[in-house]
Amino acid sequence: MGRTRAIAALAALPLLLAACGGGGGSATKSDSGTLRVLDYYNSDPNKTLWGTALTDCGTKVGMKIERESVPGETLIQKVLQQSSSKTLPDVLMLDNPDVQQIAASGALAPLDDLGVDPSGVADGVIKASTYQGKLYALQPVTNTIALFYNKKILEAAGITPPTTWDELKTDAKALTAGSQYGFAMSNVNTYEGTWQFLPFMWSNGGDEKDINTPQTAAALQLVKDLLDQGSLSQSTVTWTQADVADQFSAGNAAMMINGPWNFGTLDKVEGLEYGIVPIPAPTAGGTVVSPFGGEAWAAPETGDKDKQKKAAELIQCLNSDENEVTISAGTGTVPTKPELSSQVVAKNPNLEAFATQVPDLRARTGELGEGWPKAATKIYTAVQNALVGGMTPEAALAQAQNG
Repeated sequence: MGRTRAIAALAALPLLLAACGGGGGSATKSDSGTLRVLDYYNSDPNKTLWGTALTDCGTKVGMKIERESVPGETLIQKVLQQSSSKTLPDVLMLDNPDVQQIAASGALAPLDDLGVDPSGVADGVIKASTYQGKLYALQPVTNTIALFYNKKILEAAGITPPTTWDELKTDAKALTAGSQYGFAMSNVNTYEGTWQFLPFMWSNGGDEKDINTPQTAAALQLVKDLLDQGSLSQSTVTWTQADVADQFSAGNAAMMINGPWNFGTLDKVEGLEYGIVPIPAPTAGGTVVSPFGGEAWAAPETGDKDKQKKAAELIQCLNSDENEVTISAGTGTVPTKPELSSQVVAKNPNLEAFATQVPDLRARTGELGEGWPKAATKIYTAVQNALVGGMTPEAALAQAQNG
């Protein structure tokens, strides 16, 4: 979730692809026995695990794999270039919030028309890759965010991890002393800030179609209260998720909101013992609704129908139960098929708090589709104005929604 995305390029995508005839066709006929794949898995463990899965699935569908991996922030620009030159790959990996906008451009083939079966995948995940009733990509694994806590600090204070907003405020205040804050999260003025605020907004009944509601105001008031009572650092408005993880690792925060991509960093810290639970709900027994991250696999409209069918077979294979479990366990993610979660949690117990959320995970583009980036900007702008701009949550949300 933390990567910088090429927003300007993405915004221009529909217009540019339309000018290029929707991306269909190929300037040069590639080997009929080879599938060209484009992704941004440049570093391990993703690079090796996905490379192995692609090769194995290629063998199963009778195709060789020609793989290209580019830096994450350049992927959309690469798609634009390939569309212009009519050299789109046969298989394309996309960050899941980008799928609908690229599908709207006409650059992707509907997977359901190619025989792909998404059975067992969580509804929210399917919704993220569906545009105008058609499925355009399939996502094998996902990630989300949860509440990390320092076991030693909480045990010393006689505190168990909070499960409600009231408990979060009380515990965070009790755990704040000296240079140690009780709680940390990212409220930076980027999509990362929106991503971290969404569980509070959604779990309280807030909605991105209109953020100027009492439900979203109450969620923002919670964060403001944590800041005002001194349990949350003033630096929360500039901290990225990586910065928050650094503060937690250093013992400067007793609890934090973050994701499983930090396991590698946290596990290297000598003496750090941490646990993970779902983000506190507004009230006892409430459902926590969080956003999900991760990438989906699509088949571009290349004009080669035979290869598109093979690409669909490859995508189906990448989403096999075996691959979901293997890749989840190896990359600190969880399967998009809830029934597989127990197998992954058995291999890595730290994933349980993330895996239990999968059935209720919500797509950022689920409500607004192509309009999500604009809504995400409104949300982080309102959060910033409430936390550092001196505005009440209600005024900040009203200004952002109507501005």
